[in-house]
Amino acid sequence: MERGVAGVETAFRATLETGEGPTIAILCEYDALPGIGHACGHNAIATAGVGAGAGLAAVRDRLPAGRVLVIGTPAEEGGGGKVRLIKGGVFTRVDAAMMVHGWDRWVPHMDLLGIARVGLEFTGKAAHASADPWEGVNALDAAVQTYTNVAMLRQQVRPDARIHGIITHGGAAPNIIPEFAAAVFYVRSIDLDDMWALQKRVIACAEAAAKATGATLRIVESPDNVYEPMKRNATLLEAFRANLRACGVVEAPEIKDRLGSSDVGNVSHVIPAIQPLMKIAPDGTPIHSRAFAAAARSPLAREGTLTASKAMAMTTLDLLADTALVRKAQAEFKAST
Repeated sequence: MERGVAGVETAFRATLETGEGPTIAILCEYDALPGIGHACGHNAIATAGVGAGAGLAAVRDRLPAGRVLVIGTPAEEGGGGKVRLIKGGVFTRVDAAMMVHGWDRWVPHMDLLGIARVGLEFTGKAAHASADPWEGVNALDAAVQTYTNVAMLRQQVRPDARIHGIITHGGAAPNIIPEFAAAVFYVRSIDLDDMWALQKRVIACAEAAAKATGATLRIVESPDNVYEPMKRNATLLEAFRANLRACGVVEAPEIKDRLGSSDVGNVSHVIPAIQPLMKIAPDGTPIHSRAFAAAARSPLAREGTLTASKAMAMTTLDLLADTALVRKAQAEFKAST
């Protein structure tokens, strides 16, 4: 058991080694959301991953030769934990990876959008808002105009793209012309080239607002916070689905129109990887809601987590026992790059 892997303080890696063979990683997430806790069910993700590792460790004397890694990947919700671990070489000698994510149904695969985050900081000039407002430059006006510009831009984007943002700082007091304002926008697309092109248009919205108001603009980008679209690996998915069926699970259809993002997408661009969805909430419960946070600690979540642990452990065992299956997954991965 290692802590602080790749210089990431809250990352960990537990290793179970039984000889020369494939190296399979089981990934855990555990960060929560501001204000509403585990409304994305990362508590269940972590439990499922650790449970799969514990199940395999319990029968280590009967496991085929190979290595099982349970990797704790913090800061998925905007911190790019897996991106930092990739850069730190954590996945360099890993043959395949898997994790699960909480949902309101059992779904084998959901496409993930790429995402880039861009921070916008506007600087103006403070003045008394009533006595001499003409002496000021209103940075908040620039932020509000940017938000309005982006809202109009949304009409022109492709159906598989998303833009959303918030104003994070709007001034100190109503009677002071705001000399500083800030906003953060997320730009998403199923295609990375389209994502970068769309980000340029968002920045153009901010540049126009700054020019119109007389404010200056500073763009803040975070390389670790760029998430790539999820690359499908049918070989790994079919192995996992077979084990889900063996656990008595009836799958729901794949999801085509509810698209999120995750740094597991980055992992899927360096090694074969999957992220099936496990049922831990009643049908129709939206993620990132208080209802989902409550469901994530319910008996239903406990049942789904245990089933996911079993399916991941069984899939890992299949990969350790059948190196041809690993080679097939890797060949599919290479063919898709």
